[in-house]
Amino acid sequence: MSTPEAGTFMNYIGGRWVGARSGKMMESVNPATGEVLGRVPESSAEDAQDAVAAASAAFASWRRMPAPRRAEILFRVAERLVAHKEALARLMTREMGKVLPEARGDVQEAIDMSYFIAGEGRRLRGYTAPSEMPRKAAYCVRAPLGVVGVITPWNFPMAIPSWKIVPALVCGNTVVFKPASYTPLVALKFVEIFEEAGLPPGVLNIVTGPGARAGDALVAHPDVRVISFTGSTETGLRLAEQCGRLGKRVSLEMGGKNAAIVMPDADLGLATDALVWSAFGTTGQRCTACSRIIVHRDVQADLTDRLVERARGLRLGDGLEAGTDVGPVVSGAQLERIHAYVEVGRREGARLLTGGTRVEDGALARGYFYAPTLFDRVTPQMRIAREEIFGPVTDLIEADSFEQAVAALNDSRYGLSASIFTRDITAAMRAADEIETGIVYINHGTIGAEVHLPFGGTKDTGNGHREGGLQVLDAFSEWKAVYVDYSGRLQRAQIDRD
Repeated sequence: MSTPEAGTFMNYIGGRWVGARSGKMMESVNPATGEVLGRVPESSAEDAQDAVAAASAAFASWRRMPAPRRAEILFRVAERLVAHKEALARLMTREMGKVLPEARGDVQEAIDMSYFIAGEGRRLRGYTAPSEMPRKAAYCVRAPLGVVGVITPWNFPMAIPSWKIVPALVCGNTVVFKPASYTPLVALKFVEIFEEAGLPPGVLNIVTGPGARAGDALVAHPDVRVISFTGSTETGLRLAEQCGRLGKRVSLEMGGKNAAIVMPDADLGLATDALVWSAFGTTGQRCTACSRIIVHRDVQADLTDRLVERARGLRLGDGLEAGTDVGPVVSGAQLERIHAYVEVGRREGARLLTGGTRVEDGALARGYFYAPTLFDRVTPQMRIAREEIFGPVTDLIEADSFEQAVAALNDSRYGLSASIFTRDITAAMRAADEIETGIVYINHGTIGAEVHLPFGGTKDTGNGHREGGLQVLDAFSEWKAVYVDYSGRLQRAQIDRD
């Protein structure tokens, strides 16, 4: 994959590692240290078009390969991911900043998804049904769509691509992958593993570079039948508008403003552990991060003290260093965005309990570190309680009752993940019924998902598709109904009814 010049990497198009047509390159930088990790192609629309052409050419033969054979290749992908898990995790930590145990979890999710979806290669369930006519069979099967454009974010640079690429391939589609500009190296290594596992040329292609060039070219290309996107709501809605005009299928996974409810009977030790993990894991850079804590007034003071103590005790640092709890945010621009929201919270009248500053002590000055931040005296109408910050910032919102807490949680344009902490089974089951999100946790934080269940949200978080579970196959296939008439005569359904 690399050229003789160490640290220089190429796109993968039609089974060959090639540079951008323009010859332009861009750098991947470690957000903890400022170290340049490598140079990758700064691809343009022309490079994306080359990748689509390769995927289009490979589609006919790939779709004809029996699904169990396609699945065998995906099993080999999973096995290679297992063999290279540690190296991939360390590269991920260096490239996007999350602490090493979390990076291992990111790779593990790709392993789990690859094994799980490969198993579907021997199923890809359709169904049979009785015909209304005699001597006639009726059944339906899944059919591939064609070329799939995959556009992914930087916060889960291997897990999220696996949620899209692996199901698309097992269904018989070919793929052009445009990863986030902050994490191209992990994406390129992921694609290299497919190559090593024996995936035929052209079935999976990758172009690195700015989304406004390569990504938009995928959306506009007439041969791309599906766009699968994870990222901001604003970008996702723009893509949906473009895809709607072009008649393309689009699967969107967008923003979140996730909340946890803490009731008076909750185990506050468990709640504290879970909320610290949900708010500050991955430095708050998760679509499922808990950025609203709706706490009953009877336990607010106790929970607040526990959270402040824990937040202040978190150790910031390079994610490769043992003992680091919180790594850097991904970039200087993201750091500035987070701090701007903290200033908004102050102006709105929220009280800053801890954090709220960039951390530049010693070696941390080389990276993009922000102190874990906690506000209280937050109302549901404040911007910091309504808009996605995507950083280590969370808010405490007081509630007087279960009903008020659920109403505050649902008062959001987003609907991805939510949780409730309670020992009351009635409250827990009512919450599962009444909370308007795609994911609900009972006595757990808002983050964490298992690949065999559907992942996705409601409202402005998504557009009805799901990733994970068997439901993910619906985004990458279409139904074909088949009728076999062996009566030997013309039978006209709905007309010839004796």
